[in-house]
Amino acid sequence: MDVVIMVAQLILGLTILVGLHELGHMLAAKWFGMRVEKYAIGFPPKIISKKFGETEYMLGMIPLGGFVKISGMVDESMDTEALKEEPKPYEFRAKPAWQRLIVMMGGIIVNVITGIVIYAALTYHYGDSYLPASEAKYGVVANEIGKDIGFRTGDKIVAVNGKELKEFEDVYSMDVLLGRNAYYTVLRDGKRVDIQVPANLMDRLADKEERMFFVQPRQTFEIGDIQAGSNAAKAGLKPGDLILTVNGKDAKFFDVFQSMLLENAGKQITMQVERDGKPIKLSAKVDSEGHLGFFPKPMLHYATRDYSLGESIPLGAEQAFGVVSAQLKGFGKMFRGEVDPTKSIGGPIKIAQIYGGNFDWFKFWSMTGLLSMVLAFMNFLPIPALDGGHVMFLTYEIVSGRKPSDNFLENAQKVGMVILLCLMGFAIFNDVFQTFF
Repeated sequence: MDVVIMVAQLILGLTILVGLHELGHMLAAKWFGMRVEKYAIGFPPKIISKKFGETEYMLGMIPLGGFVKISGMVDESMDTEALKEEPKPYEFRAKPAWQRLIVMMGGIIVNVITGIVIYAALTYHYGDSYLPASEAKYGVVANEIGKDIGFRTGDKIVAVNGKELKEFEDVYSMDVLLGRNAYYTVLRDGKRVDIQVPANLMDRLADKEERMFFVQPRQTFEIGDIQAGSNAAKAGLKPGDLILTVNGKDAKFFDVFQSMLLENAGKQITMQVERDGKPIKLSAKVDSEGHLGFFPKPMLHYATRDYSLGESIPLGAEQAFGVVSAQLKGFGKMFRGEVDPTKSIGGPIKIAQIYGGNFDWFKFWSMTGLLSMVLAFMNFLPIPALDGGHVMFLTYEIVSGRKPSDNFLENAQKVGMVILLCLMGFAIFNDVFQTFF
């Protein structure tokens, strides 16, 4: 069932975005009097089609994509024999370069607007939830990656890139993970220590086995839900209890408590517990995996912010263009050899996995907003067969006053298609390899 939900969310998200992208091209083309022969969401075989005026509207059976066919446009679908004929007034190639440029930018512009609208709507409806840095008053717990970077459990992060840390989430910001010469400042034994962020940190975080936060706020805890019939229930633990010591050693921090349970797997332990302000002693048997059978209740307090519609729009734009900024920084790291492309480039399987096996409106629209901006960015790349390739040639035509020949554009499209198919093949192969091997 999880797989079905993943696939359904992927198809729905891409259908919305591709449909809007192609709609941007179509509306711009019609505005300038170009004939639009077909507008399609999905690829043939067709499920349904209907012709209104000069345009056929089609829904295809293969959902991962779509297209709009504009008369006289030199692309992978054009009949090469048509290139030998004189351009007709309603054809794409007969229009001024600036009009053709707007048509080619139409899909990208619509995707950018869609991304901004989605992020602004989410900000307005849900507000913002964050963890004040003051809540990490006991410092951080560093996992293996965190320790390799230079963190120690108990370090208190006070600044990121020289700026005072006010919200703990800034520890994981893209400015740090994808930036250059980024660093943290921590308090350790009363002294300020700078920790440089390695260039390949994002690469390590992309590993399946290590896809987790490298540092997390160190926290005290209380007993939450207790599993019926568990060793915790047999020991007499109750929701709301605070565990103070295990076998006489301080265990108020959850990371310390977990380590003690693992050390005493399969053994009997003695705990000092605070209940209703009074200390009591309890004995419990730890199972062979180092568990007692209860869920801890963290004692971190998150803050929330609400925004007006006027505040949400610029914040939505900031988040949307933050995605583009992260893409640019990510590409920079790949070209510098700081990020392994096999860990960073994914296809439909990876995207579906990010959507997840449970449907949640906030997560669905957050992911769809992100994909909208990624789609805009990728389409703007100067690769023939993508919108960006057309934009590149049209910009050259406007600046130089010379139009590339139709034969040149046709051959460029073929080269672009080869590049595009290679990239798609790599992404899909990487998806399959990462998922099943």
